[in-house]
Amino acid sequence: MSSFDTTIAKIRAFRDARDWMQFHNPKNLAISINLESAELLEHFQWKSMEESEVHARAAREEIADEMADVAIYLFELADNLGIDLLSSVDAKLAKNESKYPVAKAKGSAAKYNQL
Repeated sequence: MSSFDTTIAKIRAFRDARDWMQFHNPKNLAISINLESAELLEHFQWKSMEESEVHARAAREEIADEMADVAIYLFELADNLGIDLLSSVDAKLAKNESKYPVAKAKGSAAKYNQL
């Protein structure tokens, strides 16, 4: 079993021990991903680039917790919907590779349709 599969199993076990599957429909999980992402963003709100880098080092554990919350809900949503998240990431990277070829995109923040 891969470490990814082990993590999914732990998430399921945690959820199922608390009988929370009844609340973990796609809408609620998507909302939870957004809410946890907002908590991650709070760490950087109103900070300059330099301040955000200093804060990221100082609040590393708290930021890691918020990132883990996002990941847990994302992993569970993918699992509940039968989506192979790792394969989806690979497929999306391949799509992005063609949308953002190095020769056009290197050093640019422009969207693919503006390259």
